[in-house]
Amino acid sequence: MANQRSNKPKSRGGADSTRRRKIAERKQRADASPQPAPDPNAPVRLNRFIAQAGITSRRKADELIAAGKVRVGGVVVTELGTKIEPSDRVEVEGQIIQQQAFDYVLLNKPKNTITTVDDDRDRQIVMDLLDHDARERGVVPVGRLDRDTTGLLLLTNDGDLTHRLMHPSYAIEKLYLVRASAPVKPHDLDSLRKGIELDDGLAKADRAEYVSDDPREVGLALHEGRNRQIRRMFEALGYEVHRLDRVQYAGLELGKLKRGQWRRLKPHEINRLRRSVKLKPLVF
Repeated sequence: MANQRSNKPKSRGGADSTRRRKIAERKQRADASPQPAPDPNAPVRLNRFIAQAGITSRRKADELIAAGKVRVGGVVVTELGTKIEPSDRVEVEGQIIQQQAFDYVLLNKPKNTITTVDDDRDRQIVMDLLDHDARERGVVPVGRLDRDTTGLLLLTNDGDLTHRLMHPSYAIEKLYLVRASAPVKPHDLDSLRKGIELDDGLAKADRAEYVSDDPREVGLALHEGRNRQIRRMFEALGYEVHRLDRVQYAGLELGKLKRGQWRRLKPHEINRLRRSVKLKPLVF
């Protein structure tokens, strides 16, 4: 019997799938492409101006504007989306601000150093370890490390980046090396991964494993950042933490950086960070 052609229309599923994939690829390329170099004299949105001064994120800046806490040229501005000239005088809660060149600093925080920009008890703070330019540009720590916790600390005046890195929805991973007071039992590693009930809720590690032949040394990865969280998790299992060192944050590593030393991030590191929280890369 001769073959007969089917009158059944061909499915468009394959064509539609290909079209959707191409659209997604174009969008991905557009998102990943660097922003054109901005005109430094062009008008800029007020919330962006505030964020680029390192004060806060654009979203929080909008809240300050709506609350009447921002003045431009001495006049209160409450309309969202307002554009200003870069030369305009801007005050936020009575403080005059100005745009600063973005600065990104990676510090290997030593012990007995406070993660803050000021301390009324005259203790050593992380800002004491930086140079004049970084301090003048208004870099601030992204999150914090306890006084006795050492290791990787990021500081920047990029307000949008700071806000997003600290926001739980982006689930930024931090990797720590922990030295406990006694050998950590295998079932306690399971408990760290499954979760431990603390006074402020369940806390668990994304990963927990031995990192050497010494069972007192454990590697811990987590994306939360509650106060003294790791120390409290180990204390709940009956261990004291003798040493806590952060060795990785959002894909950044210390490399050969010694305690108390710091360096500025390289352009590719900055843009990798920004892409990780859905911010467009910068042009260098």
